[in-house]
Amino acid sequence: MSLAVLVTVCLGVACVVQDPPVQDHRKPASPDQSAKAPISFTDVTADSGVAAVMTSGAQPSTQILEVKGGGLALIDVDDDGDLDLFMPNGATLAEPAKGPGGRLWRNDGGLRFTDITAASGITHRRWSFGVAAGDVDGDRRDDLFIAGYGRNALWLNRGGGRFIDATDAWGAAGPGGWSTGCALADFDGDSDLDLYVARYVDYDATRPLAPAMFKGQPVINGPKGLAPLRDVVLRNDGDRFSDVTEASGVGAVAPGFGLNVIACDVTGDGLVDVFVGNDSSGNHLFVNQGGFTFAERARRLGCSTNLEGIEQATMGVALGDVDGNGRPDLHTTVFSSDTNTLFLNRADGFWDDRSSQYGTGAPSRSLCGWASIFADLDHDGDEDLFTVNGHVYPNATKAAFDSEYAQPRLVLERKGNRFVPLRSDAAWLAAPHRDRTAVFGDLDGDGDVDAVIGELNGPLRVLRNDHDGAADWLVVSLRDTRAGSRNHRAVGAMITVEQDGLSQRRWLAGGGPFQSTFSPQAHVGLPGKGPVKVTVRWPDGFEQVAAAEAGRRLVLDRGAP
Repeated sequence: MSLAVLVTVCLGVACVVQDPPVQDHRKPASPDQSAKAPISFTDVTADSGVAAVMTSGAQPSTQILEVKGGGLALIDVDDDGDLDLFMPNGATLAEPAKGPGGRLWRNDGGLRFTDITAASGITHRRWSFGVAAGDVDGDRRDDLFIAGYGRNALWLNRGGGRFIDATDAWGAAGPGGWSTGCALADFDGDSDLDLYVARYVDYDATRPLAPAMFKGQPVINGPKGLAPLRDVVLRNDGDRFSDVTEASGVGAVAPGFGLNVIACDVTGDGLVDVFVGNDSSGNHLFVNQGGFTFAERARRLGCSTNLEGIEQATMGVALGDVDGNGRPDLHTTVFSSDTNTLFLNRADGFWDDRSSQYGTGAPSRSLCGWASIFADLDHDGDEDLFTVNGHVYPNATKAAFDSEYAQPRLVLERKGNRFVPLRSDAAWLAAPHRDRTAVFGDLDGDGDVDAVIGELNGPLRVLRNDHDGAADWLVVSLRDTRAGSRNHRAVGAMITVEQDGLSQRRWLAGGGPFQSTFSPQAHVGLPGKGPVKVTVRWPDGFEQVAAAEAGRRLVLDRGAP
């Protein structure tokens, strides 16, 4: 038996006996790939119209409720094809239900945004963490679900930039407690969007916790020693949600400290699965069994822990096809003095920790990682890795914790079979921050991937990708306008783009980088010169093939001929 498939079972965990050689299934890139412009961003916040602080308790933090920060959502509020921005925002320990309030910005083009919060009717002020954007009620307008401390919220888009609070009407408030990451996806194949909500710890804001000790220093208490909360699964019944946590099988699984959710068909059987990144406990992989039931398989398949079998403090999760085998791989960000983990999704259904072979682990050891994403930042035909960082302990220093409190961002450029740290003293990369979350997409319509980054009790920052402007990209959007379809953005679809023998895949997944929402658009860099073929596997398995042109935006309509 070859080393590539030699596996032994140790205490119920799939353990690789020896690291097999890296296998990259991608086709060779074109000869002019090396001529691509270097990765570079410019902070354009000052001129963007986005002026807001992501509130999360007091600064410096003293309680665990204050340290996670909140999420962001890229949402096409007005259905004009560009990406608008929403921040649910947080609050304080003294008044957890009376924060400064959520904010909504309309994208006016050219990386200029207008704050339309007042006109939108969104008056959400509760302490919030995760946010999911998608068409909940099937009217082909993108709605907002907000996961928070105490009570969740659902805001339905009524058109014209107006939203209404439908939390109670839809039964979306949840069981209380502390909800974090969330994802909208069609789990039962009936074409509407169901909901998975991760939950963290049982915490009472009126009863502050005494500090704990870590490395001989007093630190914020938790999550170890606190009771984890069970995640929640809600089925969309057309006009309200039903709690199916127990019936789905999720309720029977011992809870972890849930922080982030990815909803995607990772097994390739056409059913949407759920990966939950858990803090200080093993991750969960809920494999969809059909009939709205799940089986937890993370430990059995090898993505619960790292290669050494150690449960990590998972925060952010990135999704991409790193080895080109057509299956979605996962990159998880973790606490400092540990290394971020790259899980490759093998053809036999098992997962391998290949952090060492691909070089993603070592550069992260001194960092505390949060939101992370795979994206082709330089349009050379492979996806790079962008991660934001910042410690949770305000007293963190290199001397005491091997890690500073404010930390630089980490961009790993894909070069062949390795990821190599981008070296730059530019402020967008090297300046230290308390970053927590980020969303990525083509915000200015020029074909490259821009970013909005949220800092703990700091400003939102808008970063413009300074790619060279060449027509070496494709942005794909999907619309399902068939009568009766309620998943108009086609969450759960897989998009394959082929040019000059290079095949790239993107997934329209639920969830996001950290407590946030993925862009509903798929971005692909095109280093070749030949014709472009796009194949879409829609959520119901139907395949559609189209020709495309580099340097353009392609919108495929399932309802059109």
